[in-house]
Amino acid sequence: MILDFEKIKEAGFVNEAIDPTLDLFAEIEKLKKEKNAVLLAHFYQDADIQDIADFIGDSLQLSQEAAKINADVIVFAGVHFMAETAKIISPTKKVLLPDLHAGCSLADSCPPNLFAKLKEKYPDHLVISYINCSAEIKAMTDIVCTSSNAEKIIHSIPKEQKIIFAPDRNLGAYLIKKTGRDMVLWNGACMVHEIFSLEKIIKLKERNPKAKLLAHPECEAAVLEQADFIGSTTGILKYSQEDNCQEFIVATETGILHQMMKASPQKTFIPAPPNNNCACNDCPHMKLNTLEKIYLCLKYEQPEIILDENIRKKAEGSILRMLEISK
Repeated sequence: MILDFEKIKEAGFVNEAIDPTLDLFAEIEKLKKEKNAVLLAHFYQDADIQDIADFIGDSLQLSQEAAKINADVIVFAGVHFMAETAKIISPTKKVLLPDLHAGCSLADSCPPNLFAKLKEKYPDHLVISYINCSAEIKAMTDIVCTSSNAEKIIHSIPKEQKIIFAPDRNLGAYLIKKTGRDMVLWNGACMVHEIFSLEKIIKLKERNPKAKLLAHPECEAAVLEQADFIGSTTGILKYSQEDNCQEFIVATETGILHQMMKASPQKTFIPAPPNNNCACNDCPHMKLNTLEKIYLCLKYEQPEIILDENIRKKAEGSILRMLEISK
């Protein structure tokens, strides 16, 4: 088969009919060994992808793993900014994303040209950007953070230093409340975490009075006020394992429930209801990745993440500062 790279770029993924009798788990494992490749997967991926991944984690853990990984090829089962991050800190490795259209509403809410104008307005401010942003935004950032380490990073900065926090306004507002720092916030948000229905969550808690509400800090303030625990996906997973409570309502992307149920099969996990007609809250971008696309991605080593080297170098500094502070 001769690959047309322009068509792959346009489609976002390699499109080829696959024999339905093919054991994709076995074939993916075989290709990983042949190509010295590793598969990194975010907690929000489908259960099958999580189960075949070499490493599963949240944004911080995946960044740390990508920085130290010993492989020629990294297949990133996540979204575009995550694969970009892996390429930024591992420039000599080939980084593949099964579907280039696996984007991020939060990253898209912060266009680089508009963010540059905000920076010009506050020239004496240090920029902290949530990792859910593009390589171009990271290149304009002093320190990248994740929901796992954002508080620690803010506390590492002298109190007199003024801060711009981008791109998530909900996480930023939560951090202002937690740290007492007055930060300039970019007005961005995640479609997954903004859609939770406060009214439905309250009714769900009334029907399940013993259940604790676990929420990601990207949720709106009104939802966070109802939460028994607020934390990153890893923090939420760890809390559900260690707490004595047997029932949890989970206000983040539903992919994390797979790991929660594996770790604590005796406990009950209820996805928090969104403000729409669906029963659960899935990220449509995360769910673009499939076993079929991962197989074809490994087979043809496409689509590949390619970055402008000037942007990559600038972005690398902000990520390395995060990793150093997070040790």
